[in-house]
Amino acid sequence: MHPTIADAPPLSYHLCYPNPMAQRDKRSISLPPELARAVEEAARAEGLTFSAWLAQTAARRLKLDAGRRALAEWEQENGPLTPEERAEGWARARRSLGRDVPGDSASQSA
Repeated sequence: MHPTIADAPPLSYHLCYPNPMAQRDKRSISLPPELARAVEEAARAEGLTFSAWLAQTAARRLKLDAGRRALAEWEQENGPLTPEERAEGWARARRSLGRDVPGDSASQSA
């Protein structure tokens, strides 16, 4: 008697994909045509897909919003930041977004 499919061990997607695939929620969005073209151009310039560019941009925006909320909460509890503290905060924010910080030896050596 020949073995059947029922006799075979269960298959796993790991056999086909050596690394687990990232999970995504699929969404359908509507954009004005000129905005869609601008996003497409920006994505292409960065070597990203339309969806990847939108996801990256949304993640950055959420990170900035969280930082603004945290800063407002901190200032409410501790008073306004000094100019020096504010400058250090801007430098940290720029580094966290992968941007150069003028006069920063850490970002210049990276």
